[in-house]
Amino acid sequence: MIWRWLIFFSVGIGIGLGPAGDLSPATPPAGAVSGTVSGAVEITNSREPAVRRNKDYSGVVLWLEPVDHGDIPVPPPKRAQMVQKDRHFTPHVVAVSVGSTVEFPNRDPYYHNAFSNFSGEPFDIGLYPPGTSKSTMFKRPGIVRVFCNIHPTMSAIIAVLPNPWYDLTPSTGQFRIANVPPGEYQLRIFYERALPEVVQFLEHKITVPASGLALPLISISETGYIPPAHFNKYGKPYPPVSNDSTYPGAPK
Repeated sequence: MIWRWLIFFSVGIGIGLGPAGDLSPATPPAGAVSGTVSGAVEITNSREPAVRRNKDYSGVVLWLEPVDHGDIPVPPPKRAQMVQKDRHFTPHVVAVSVGSTVEFPNRDPYYHNAFSNFSGEPFDIGLYPPGTSKSTMFKRPGIVRVFCNIHPTMSAIIAVLPNPWYDLTPSTGQFRIANVPPGEYQLRIFYERALPEVVQFLEHKITVPASGLALPLISISETGYIPPAHFNKYGKPYPPVSNDSTYPGAPK
């Protein structure tokens, strides 16, 4: 849980693509003077092989909340995908702005039922067959934890953000929040495998100049994390063994 100061500051005005997982680019308001907030994260004390061996630091969501809640731009609605394949949601984490729609294509040879019934915005897109897709719109900010009602090992995260100033780290851990107007902001962070107190320790206020700002390296520890158990959409335990041919609505 440490900050490591970088020895340089970013300059210039950033315009760049939208956050990872987003299917459309971000655009600044016409005539706006803005900078870019950039930096990188690293994950420590992880039990995940991809993190330990490959230094995969993906899946961290970072966003800025203005200290002065005056004129906050409403980001345009966008579309993202969370594909269901090989009993996994891909990507595992998606970040979108409020009002955006996430599609759930089913590319497995069996039925799926994506849902969320706690935290964030509850939804249930129902049971649907292979080769089809369903979608849902997210109308309020929050962290949405997604599961499948048939396959208990399937889980994912949808981070719904209240403004356009956010990014989602790729495997390199680098992030770039573009088109940020000068001012004071609260840096917010979400990482699925970090305890809340670990993340809260790293969150703090920053002042963004017109030329932009490079933040120190953010080191996030997974120490103490235990994967939480979850139930199906009816609030009941999953069967001991998932059977893709016996659930209601399965093909005969």
